[in-house]
Amino acid sequence: MKDDIRKIGVVGAGLMGAEIALTFAIAGYPVRLIDQTEERVAAARERLLVLVRKGIARGLYAPEQKDPIFERLTTGTALESLADCDFITEAVFEEEGVKAEVFRSLDRFCQPGCIIASNTSTLPISTLASYVGAARRSRFLGTHYFSPVSRMKLVEVIPAFATAPEIVARVRALCEEAGKTTVLIKDVTGFAVNRMLHAFVIEAIRLVEEGVASPEDIDLACKLALGHPMGPFELMDATSSHLCLQVHEILYGAYGERFRPRPLLKQRVKAGFVGGRGKPGWRKRR
Repeated sequence: MKDDIRKIGVVGAGLMGAEIALTFAIAGYPVRLIDQTEERVAAARERLLVLVRKGIARGLYAPEQKDPIFERLTTGTALESLADCDFITEAVFEEEGVKAEVFRSLDRFCQPGCIIASNTSTLPISTLASYVGAARRSRFLGTHYFSPVSRMKLVEVIPAFATAPEIVARVRALCEEAGKTTVLIKDVTGFAVNRMLHAFVIEAIRLVEEGVASPEDIDLACKLALGHPMGPFELMDATSSHLCLQVHEILYGAYGERFRPRPLLKQRVKAGFVGGRGKPGWRKRR
């Protein structure tokens, strides 16, 4: 089924976007990864090179695969360079205004047959689809990957109000060609997994606020008792508490009290204890 999707674009070279690009490059597609600056795309390329080297060391890829993968994965800073792509995934900052600007630009530059997908974790897809022209809305949908994309198999596929059923089917097949498993989710704020996950995260933060257990012990309990690969505080430190707070605020706006952001999370974000690259998070550094 590769005849109709020949080239893939990804907008946003952060933690999610870079690994989405790598996933499709490994699957054999030419991929163009772009971000606002050369520094960002160069840093993403270096992170991906380390990731592939680790995969080779673990036997996931053959050494001779490395160079072809990175020959297929090109980078740049101009949205216009995605004009010949057949499928584009947006993976920029989780803020509607930022995404809206990207979608308006893509709608101007991209060929009429291009499919556009958003990796938003919370924002309704039909709302985001309103930022492209009416003619393209049948080819717009959500594809929500999970971090780290290189290891997590699931993709939530979310049609917008106007998404054509054949586009949903094609994108599910594309994701599965790239080694992912898809589930079809209704277009609601937070979709399915994040609504479950963040109710869990909020309760975990409440346990710390009440002095029931430390972040480290809660993470350990989740791994050993629930079989989770990562505890909630380890996950927040990896993806950043700032992003977590954003998600809680969006869910609180949509669903009310059950997703009210916890005071301790808000306090830590204001104090800069957000985790991510080089910043202190919930867990003590070992």
